[in-house]
Amino acid sequence: MITVTGLNLSRGERVLFRDLSLTLAAGEAVALTGANGAGKTSLLRALAGFLRPDAGTIAFGDADPAEARRRILHWLGHLDGLKGARRAREELAFQAGWSGADAAGIAAAVDVLALEPLLDLEVRQLSAGQRRRLAFARLIAAPRPVWLLDEPFAPLDARWRAALGLLMQAHLDKGGAILAAVHDPLPVPARALDIGAGR
Repeated sequence: MITVTGLNLSRGERVLFRDLSLTLAAGEAVALTGANGAGKTSLLRALAGFLRPDAGTIAFGDADPAEARRRILHWLGHLDGLKGARRAREELAFQAGWSGADAAGIAAAVDVLALEPLLDLEVRQLSAGQRRRLAFARLIAAPRPVWLLDEPFAPLDARWRAALGLLMQAHLDKGGAILAAVHDPLPVPARALDIGAGR
């Protein structure tokens, strides 16, 4: 699904990594590990098209990269990107609708992530874990093959870490792929790629 070859990334004057290569195939999860500041988030942002690499290529098979990003990627950053003043219902409708979800997809996400009791609350009233579930809902409501996740479980309790682990496994079982920046192991079988190793 994604092939990265000879990627160089820097932040300001600091080189994060050089000559990084990886592949992400259908049904595969890859866990990006490494110290804080090693470039895990920057790599995800480059794949999503938010950062321009200094060198190297990012390919999505034979597809045009811009079109592929619109069609196959879901990005879930470390920050949830939600509007605090909106009701959760409104924010979910906006986020999921922008991703291409229909009413049935949104209803399925609400059910799977137990969001119904939260929908009439303002997003700012939600706990960090509840906000993470709301942000995750668009991945369920509007399925796309590749999930780029930055510390997806950081604010979640054990129950919801396990529940989202099951959703991740279901995504992989359907031929989806996951690339996640993590400090703790993913709850699904994953190949590890240490961003800081030897750099």
